[in-house]
Amino acid sequence: MELLETERLILRPWKESDYLDLHEYAKDPRVGPNAGWPVHKDYEDSKKIIKMFIKNDDCSAILLKSENKVIGSIGLHKRTPDENIQHLKQREIGYVLNPNYWGNEYIPEAVRCLIDYGFKELGLDLIWCGHYDFNKNSKRVVEKCGFNYKFNRDTKLQLLNNKIVNESYYNINKDEYFSK
Repeated sequence: MELLETERLILRPWKESDYLDLHEYAKDPRVGPNAGWPVHKDYEDSKKIIKMFIKNDDCSAILLKSENKVIGSIGLHKRTPDENIQHLKQREIGYVLNPNYWGNEYIPEAVRCLIDYGFKELGLDLIWCGHYDFNKNSKRVVEKCGFNYKFNRDTKLQLLNNKIVNESYYNINKDEYFSK
């Protein structure tokens, strides 16, 4: 992913040296399980995930400018939640934030930046965003950022012992975005 900047944030590629900041929030049980992945047990877990982020190149570190600190991650993932519209050029936004920074509107700021990038620079037709039914914070972000509800379905979380959860999917298309 390219380096992107907002008023308070820099969305940039992950660096292996970011593992301490990642571990700070990834060890918190309020973070990973709400996003579908297990709590990081140690620094090695965080280092391994950063290497995966770097290899996949679809996830950015969220750097808070005022502290020069990574406070979360955000990505534009190659996923197609609705198989009936595979022909459209689309991605799905996913994000997590260090709980120490919740309530400051950082994630809506980062999501709006990625939406803009996705439509203007990547030429996407559609951008998805989803949340598990128990993740009320993510639901609020989705609503604040102008996504429209489309459907719910049960999802099996392989990284969490195949736990079955209900996921809500939303999207915004390029025509809706450019008509705002």
